[in-house]
Amino acid sequence: MSAPEQPVTSIEVEAYTIPTDAPEADGTYAWSSTTIVVVHACSGAACGLGYTYADAATATLIKTLLTPIVRGADALSPPGAWAAMVEGIRNLGRPGIASMAIAAVDTALWDLKARLLGLPLCRLLGMVRDRVPIYGSGGFTSYDDRRLAEQLHGWVERGIPRVKMKVGSDAARDPLRVRRARLAIGADAELYVDANGAYTVAQAQGLAVAFAEQGAVSWFEEPVTSDDLAGLRAVRERAPAGMRIAAGEYGYDLPYFERMLAGEAVDVQQADVTRCAGITELLRIDALCRAHARPLSLHCGPSVHAHVATALTQLVHLEYFHDHQRIERMLFDGVLEPRDGALWPDLTAPGAGLELRRSDAQAVAV
Repeated sequence: MSAPEQPVTSIEVEAYTIPTDAPEADGTYAWSSTTIVVVHACSGAACGLGYTYADAATATLIKTLLTPIVRGADALSPPGAWAAMVEGIRNLGRPGIASMAIAAVDTALWDLKARLLGLPLCRLLGMVRDRVPIYGSGGFTSYDDRRLAEQLHGWVERGIPRVKMKVGSDAARDPLRVRRARLAIGADAELYVDANGAYTVAQAQGLAVAFAEQGAVSWFEEPVTSDDLAGLRAVRERAPAGMRIAAGEYGYDLPYFERMLAGEAVDVQQADVTRCAGITELLRIDALCRAHARPLSLHCGPSVHAHVATALTQLVHLEYFHDHQRIERMLFDGVLEPRDGALWPDLTAPGAGLELRRSDAQAVAV
């Protein structure tokens, strides 16, 4: 067999841990920093960029296991390298770090292919839309009422017509927080809530009604743990009219999404390209959503999602998450600015148009 004309010659990986700008928490977890694992996949002088938000151990896995698998692969055939990586981590299991490691490399390979061909990544993938609707996301449970109101109001002032807040750490107080959020954003913006699986089924069913009454909430994310498909469906079946139940950000492989969709557990399926093993698998998830007639919403990482989002037929929107948009601005050139409640991929730059500023990344990391 002849050698590929455009072999992958090297894989470079770095991990940077960035402190948050304030203490952050949701219904089930608290954190003070976020780690981003950045991959460059190169073929000669051309390099593509990908990344995932995961533990630094992910970078070690990429260096020790995935790099030897991908080096020498055809840079113009990312799905081939993807299949080899999935085969290579068989004994580790797909969920978790292994899938996030594959995601970073796969995304870098797609970016590399686009750069080798001199195309914007969205053009390479095939656009079905020219923009990606977004919703502003933050509203952490660790925020006091003033900071909550200021942040959500700020998204709306920037022209983002939908915003999301965290709930779940204090079920008794959550309806009041939702009411205050609604007052802060006005009557016209959509209000979403995300419990990160904090509630029981009975709590979630009752709070769905309370949230609808207090804040006209149209989106209830992970009201119960996403492992409880029967519980998600039970909440969905009793949710007030106009409230959509969403989950799926913790999906790492295609069977996870098939189970959630087949179980009719959600009104809107979620997925995250940095967790679900990259662009190669995300395109399949979109097809699966189409087969089940379900819309698809993308979780966090706005810059890494923007180009592939234009190629998804089932897309409704992308999460413009406070932490990740902040980190992406700190580390990369080419980060997209929201306009008219959407991200518009740059059609003049090859690949996703992102470039890592290594000196800045090293300066802000801990």
